[in-house]
Amino acid sequence: MARKVQVILTDDVDGSEAAETVNFGLDGVSYEIDLSDENAARLRDQLAHWVGNARRTGGRRSTGRRSGSGGTSNAAKIRQWAQENGHEVPPRGRIPNEVRQAYEAAQH
Repeated sequence: MARKVQVILTDDVDGSEAAETVNFGLDGVSYEIDLSDENAARLRDQLAHWVGNARRTGGRRSTGRRSGSGGTSNAAKIRQWAQENGHEVPPRGRIPNEVRQAYEAAQH
């Protein structure tokens, strides 16, 4: 018998569907938080002033915001596209990167 385990991420702030996990640090402590596109954008906007005046000490270089940040409805669009194009995608939770990449490639 096959078993399928599905992980459903929810926004740690408001309980909505999470689109990404955001990592950040403060006072030598690293944190990660699962956020919807909207709440991730809010966090980045609120930290922008402080980050803009800070010195970088390590970590990976930012290549800009992740693409596909069109709000929570973007996940619904990707899911619909994936189902219509034969991709397996969970009804809730994180959308696999391969599916997101295929969706983005199909949009260009």
